[in-house]
Amino acid sequence: MRYLQPRRKARIEIVPMIDIMFFLLVFFIMVTLNMIPASGLDSRLPGSSSAERLEPPQIVISLDAAGLIRVDQRDLTLGQLAERLRAQGRETRVVIAGAEAAALGDLVAVMDACRHAGITRIGIATREPGA
Repeated sequence: MRYLQPRRKARIEIVPMIDIMFFLLVFFIMVTLNMIPASGLDSRLPGSSSAERLEPPQIVISLDAAGLIRVDQRDLTLGQLAERLRAQGRETRVVIAGAEAAALGDLVAVMDACRHAGITRIGIATREPGA
C-alpha cells in the first residue's frame, strides 16, 4: 500500500531579497557621496556680493589656509596639479575653492599652475554674504 505525501507549497523567501535591496541602497548612497565635489572640505569660502553662477566644474581645486592643495581628496603639489590638468585637456572647467584665510600668493600660484597647463576656464568659489 502506498501512502501519498501531501504536496508542499512553494515558498518565496523574502529575507535574501531584502538583504540584496539594503546592499544596493548602501552601494548607491556611497557612490553618491563620492560624486559630490570636495566633500568633507573644512574651509570657509570668502563672500562676494557680485558672484555669478557658473556651469558645474570638471575639477574642483581646494586650497586651505596652510597652502595645502587638494583635488578629489588627494593632496598635490603645484607640479602634480599642473600635470593632472594637462592630462585633462585645455577645455577643462576648473573652480578653485580657497579658504577665506588662504594666502593670496597660494591662490596666484594655483592659478599660474592652471594657466601653465593651458586651462583658461578658471573660477573662484565664493559664498553669498551673510550665509
